[in-house]
Amino acid sequence: MNASLEVKAKLACLYAGAVWGLFWIPLRALEEVGIHGLWITVVYFLIPTICLIPVTLKRWKHVKMGGLSLQMTAMISGGALLLYSSSIIYTDVVRAMLLFYLTPIWATILARVFLGDAITPSRIVAMAMAILGMLTIFGLGVQFPIPQNIGDWLGIASGVLWAVAMVRLRMSESHSAIELTAGFFQWSLIFSASAAFLLAPAYIPRVEQALPALPLLLIFMALLVLPGTYASLWGPKYLSPGIVGLLFMTEIVVGAISVALLAGEPFGIRELTGVLLISGASMLEPLLALRRPLRNLHPND
Repeated sequence: MNASLEVKAKLACLYAGAVWGLFWIPLRALEEVGIHGLWITVVYFLIPTICLIPVTLKRWKHVKMGGLSLQMTAMISGGALLLYSSSIIYTDVVRAMLLFYLTPIWATILARVFLGDAITPSRIVAMAMAILGMLTIFGLGVQFPIPQNIGDWLGIASGVLWAVAMVRLRMSESHSAIELTAGFFQWSLIFSASAAFLLAPAYIPRVEQALPALPLLLIFMALLVLPGTYASLWGPKYLSPGIVGLLFMTEIVVGAISVALLAGEPFGIRELTGVLLISGASMLEPLLALRRPLRNLHPND
């Protein structure tokens, strides 16, 4: 893989993580208009699925060429998104994000087992920085992130499933991110609708109930969620899953700041320290990678 493509893939992952840091805003908007928790994700995923139907029809030949492998990757990544979305609804936004972002650990282990990726000292340092940053935001011993409710467990499960999806993306570079994005939302909708009809059939939202939140939802989908999802499924095809997990941690930085600004949650020295540690962890390996070409240019320095 050429260096230019690798840089683009890393930037795509950094961007995707930042976008997902704002993911909670339309979800909470749907919650505030009184939609039942299980139906919030159905409404959320219905919009992009409808928008992407023409894309799926136009590229149906490519969808068929991708076969079961494409659908399995889309199902796993879509399932991870559903679990993550549900965790945001059933626990604190920051708790959901932090428990999800144990992902670099799962991804590094899976990449070692299935892809033979080396676990380098810099990777270990980066993961240690990231975990220390998360614990700092939680308040270290004050609010240690042990799962305490269903939302917390959903956050952990979503991280494990996303790590599996990243390994599959790395193993299947031939799958187009366009088809993966469409399948991602389609399977998310299928899973969320199945759960809602099974567990909360009496709470089907009325159209007029969702209308107040639709303008915000449509803006987020068009400007952030759709391009962010594409980036999150394109970038990991060209990078080690462990690195991807670290790069995606820009979500915690953006999420922690946005929650503080928009939801009134505290953001002081402790939160800032955690954000800086996580930012450093996500940038450590990319910065070390940039140093290698410079060393090659100046071998005697």
